[in-house]
Amino acid sequence: MKRFLVIILILGFSGLALAEGRSVVYNVNGSEYEGYYISAGEKAPLVLLIHDWDGLTEYEVKRSEMINDLGYSVFAADMYGKGVRPEALSEKKRLTSELYQDRRKMRDLLDKAISAAKQAGANINRAVAIGYCFGGLVVLELARSGAPFEAFVTFHGGLSTPEGQDYSKTKGQILVFHGSADQAVTLDVFATLAKDLEKAGVKHEMTTYSGAPHAFTIFGSDSYREDADKKSWNRFVSFLDETFEN
Repeated sequence: MKRFLVIILILGFSGLALAEGRSVVYNVNGSEYEGYYISAGEKAPLVLLIHDWDGLTEYEVKRSEMINDLGYSVFAADMYGKGVRPEALSEKKRLTSELYQDRRKMRDLLDKAISAAKQAGANINRAVAIGYCFGGLVVLELARSGAPFEAFVTFHGGLSTPEGQDYSKTKGQILVFHGSADQAVTLDVFATLAKDLEKAGVKHEMTTYSGAPHAFTIFGSDSYREDADKKSWNRFVSFLDETFEN
């Protein structure tokens, strides 16, 4: 799914520096997790980035560097565990299903990732969270938890709200980028989320892209759609500027 040079991943997660970024190992309930942090200075706003179901790989490193080039610090969280980067479809399904069924664990992992970002030097008081595919679903979980982030951004992410949850505690804006041709997350689900956010009074912006399937931002994949990727990225960049202009 992700086709970047393997050397990026090797350098980034072997304890060596990649550009200005570095791996950050942190503990969650006795298990090690390995995030990736790239700083733009201690006062720079933070973008917390959540990976898709492949785990934290070179794709997230690349996106982190792209965001850092804009003047933001980035902490790419690890939702699976140090060294856990699944390749088999069955393993990706197993790992994501485990977290879908244990939302308390999902939120605990997010809390620990935010703490790790703070310890690494990130400014968590001015922050947004973004996620891709599975990561988009996780970001919406963070939004529903009441985390004090200024915004929550999902690129072709899961949009369903678990039974018993709602957006009554959400503190920041919601920004959704979705493909109209997404067969994994239908437009009906997209519309239901819009209704839920409106009902909860959550400020939101939701955009669809014609012909774009699930995972339309993943470079080099069969699902990649350059037009949708560039348009969503440009809006994301302008949104960051608007959010942190003061």
